[in-house]
Parts: sequence; structure tokens; C-alpha cells
Amino acid sequence: MKKIIIAIDGFSSTGKSTIAKQLAKHLGYVYVDTGAMYRAVALFAMENGYINKEYFDTQTLINALPDIRLQFQYNNTLGFAEMYLNDTNVENEIRTLNVSQYVSRIAEISEVRAKLVEQQQKMGQERGIVMDGRDIGTVVFPDAEVKIFMNSSAETRAQRRFEELTEKGQVVSFEDVLKNVQERDHIDSNREDSPLIVAKDAIEIDNSEIDKEEQFAQVLELVQKSL
Repeated sequence: MKKIIIAIDGFSSTGKSTIAKQLAKHLGYVYVDTGAMYRAVALFAMENGYINKEYFDTQTLINALPDIRLQFQYNNTLGFAEMYLNDTNVENEIRTLNVSQYVSRIAEISEVRAKLVEQQQKMGQERGIVMDGRDIGTVVFPDAEVKIFMNSSAETRAQRRFEELTEKGQVVSFEDVLKNVQERDHIDSNREDSPLIVAKDAIEIDNSEIDKEEQFAQVLELVQKSL
């Protein structure tokens, strides 16, 4: 059976990673969470003092890009690959609301995007990959056989994110999470380089009112048609 590329784009906290992991496991494909890559760069910038609420030294970050090594390593216990930054597992650190505050600003930098898109395209050279992000179907793999765009209301997404963070023991307020979701939506949709848009040949799925099982069934049907 031929192998294909499945591109899943959409706004933050729409469940892109959940459905991508399900598909990759079902098909025996490689799963790549491109958001984790941008989050890792954001964490690097934060740890080195390049970015905070009042300050963003973009040029110093750009100059430091050759020093950033990103790698996914599969965790057999968890059943998915974790993000490593310069040989250190940062999977938990990059999922905090603090990192979320800066990741969209990091993703605006063209030099950052160029570095990560190049890596992402190399990962998909042999196809058989499920990749989720903001520009997979429009920039990274415009020739992907299956393109899906996930969406739901900001309030629904904020509630999901709030529950996810609190379950991990993080102390956050729903209002702060909602504000973060709305700010990221605005930055992602309005940046000059590779803004978040729906690819012309993508199929949109609004999962505000459907559960994970129904969502997976819908997407799997689309994939099987392509296969």
C-alpha cells in the first residue's frame, strides 16, 4: 500500500495532536508535532534571556539558531515521541502556559520558521507521516495527499486547555488560558510569514460538539479514501 503525507493544521488546542497521534498509531506512520519544535525554541529563548513580557531580542535568537538542536525520541512507555532540546528531554517544560505565552511570537520569526520547515520537510521525504501544526498543508507539505483543518470556538479550546493544565498540576485560571488562546489566534493568523490559513484543498472539521471517537472516525474515513 502506498504511503502518504497527512497534514493537520488548525488553531491552538483544537486537538490536532490527539487526532494525529491516533492516525499515526493506526496506520503505523511517523507522527511529528511541529508545535513542540516551536515550543522548544521558545523555551531556549526564555532560558537564555532573549524573551520576556517586556523584551524580545530577536537578532540574538537568530544568531543562536545554529546552537539549537531539536530531536524527537520515541518513548515506548508513553507511546509517542518526546521533544529533546540539545539532548535534554523538555517534553514537560514546553507544555506550560508560560511557554505558550511566547511560542506564537517565536513562530513569527522568518529565520526560525525556515530552520524548522527545512527539518520538517526532511522528516517527510519518505512519506508515511502525520504532521500537525499551523502551516503543514500550505507551506511544509503543499502536496500532502490529505489536508485537514481543525477548528472550534475559543471558549471550547480554552476549557480543554485549562483542564489539561490543571490535570498536570499547573495552577492557572480559565481567564488567563482563554486570553492566551485568543492572543495566539490573532498572532498566528496575522503574521506576515506563513500565517495560519485554511489550505484551498483542506477539509475543515469543527469539533466543538463531537467527541474524540467521532472525530477519529471522520478523519480516518477521509484518509482511507485517499489510500
